[in-house]
Amino acid sequence: MKINPTLTPADLLPKIENLWQVSAAKIETLQNEYDHAKGSPVFTVHGKYTTRGWTEWTQGFEFGSEILQFDATGDEKFLKAGRENTVKFMAPHVSHFGVHDHGFNNVSTYGNLLRLMNEGRIPENEWERNFYELALKLSGAAQARRWTPIANGEGFIYSFNGPQSLFADTIRSLRALALGYQLGHPLMEENDRAISLLERLVQHARTTAEFTIYYGEGRDAFDVPGRTAHESLFNVNDGNFRAPNSQQGFSPFTTWTRGLAWCVAGYPEELEFLETLSDEALAPVGGREDVEGFMRKAATAVCDFYLAHTSLDGIPYWDTGAPNLHKLGDYTQSKADPYNDIEPVDSSAAAISAQGLIRFGRYLQKDDRDPEAGRRYQQAGLTVLETLLDAPYLSTDPDHHGLILHSNYHLPRGWDNIPAGRKIACDESCMWGDYHAREVALLVQRLAKNEPYLKFYL
Repeated sequence: MKINPTLTPADLLPKIENLWQVSAAKIETLQNEYDHAKGSPVFTVHGKYTTRGWTEWTQGFEFGSEILQFDATGDEKFLKAGRENTVKFMAPHVSHFGVHDHGFNNVSTYGNLLRLMNEGRIPENEWERNFYELALKLSGAAQARRWTPIANGEGFIYSFNGPQSLFADTIRSLRALALGYQLGHPLMEENDRAISLLERLVQHARTTAEFTIYYGEGRDAFDVPGRTAHESLFNVNDGNFRAPNSQQGFSPFTTWTRGLAWCVAGYPEELEFLETLSDEALAPVGGREDVEGFMRKAATAVCDFYLAHTSLDGIPYWDTGAPNLHKLGDYTQSKADPYNDIEPVDSSAAAISAQGLIRFGRYLQKDDRDPEAGRRYQQAGLTVLETLLDAPYLSTDPDHHGLILHSNYHLPRGWDNIPAGRKIACDESCMWGDYHAREVALLVQRLAKNEPYLKFYL
């Protein structure tokens, strides 16, 4: 990737302001045209949001986008919509015991609203605060209860595939456990046994770091440093790891870049969260040195892999081992081409990763941890964002529901639209890509304006 070493958050403000103008129209069009009786909007087909999915995992991104739009622009109508839709639609997600998506749905809605109240952006209201806090407490506990113990005495939050399945995606759902813990809430089990949400957060993050991420330490024949497996499979009878797997990537031994992106974003924001905790709080889960150590190792590995295996402008192809990717030649030495006829790119992976790169960069520059590496990651994240803020990624067509073009959902299942006359999926958007583009734009806007740092935790 060609990183712009001089780009600053302030440099991006004009393009970010344009993004919010485009975003406002997209949100209003979706509000007017989408029929929620069909389910949550997931991704576009011929430019119109439609629903297709395993679970209702994208609804929080839809209403969270309304809240972010208010946050960025101060336009009260988006706050009103975000509040009302959270009340109307999101309660089932709080008590949903069948998914690993609580950090996506509930932190994007209830969490953003609580954050705005904490920042003084919306009026203090005791009962409204209690409503948001109760939802987040229960969401964190519901997510933590979805637990598979493993042979080393720890465990993981299992995916909707079942108790044998650890998804890379779930590292981002640790947000829900972190907020529940900060709000003083435990998971209560049989015989009134209280389980620490922080303990489950750390154990899941450790298991993901050990079994989902590779470090070039001789684990297997495909142990490329920083690559990730989308899914890790365990024997639920004895808790032993059995094999890598992939649901949405090409194979268990290649790297699906959106799975990689969840780790690029997830570990840096958890490292930021750990800074709010005392040494005494971290002592029961291994201590600060151990916990920050494995998270920092994981973040470094996945961020380095992303930078080494993305295109020159920071947009990755959908899987670094996609079957025909070799036909593009050395794709890392040219800008991504979403209109090629060989393999699709995934702009949503770029939107997610941009935020993680910026956060990890800032984390490493703080307290002189590793300022040189931190500067590199931060500048990489800004460079990726700059790419997304322009054509061919920013969608300015008023008839297209999506904000960021050229994402994909599930290529192995053939769910992604291939336009007439083309050979691969392109020109479409997804709810998580649009949300994360807004989230990273808000992060950088706040940095540019010296406003409060955008964070999920208290």
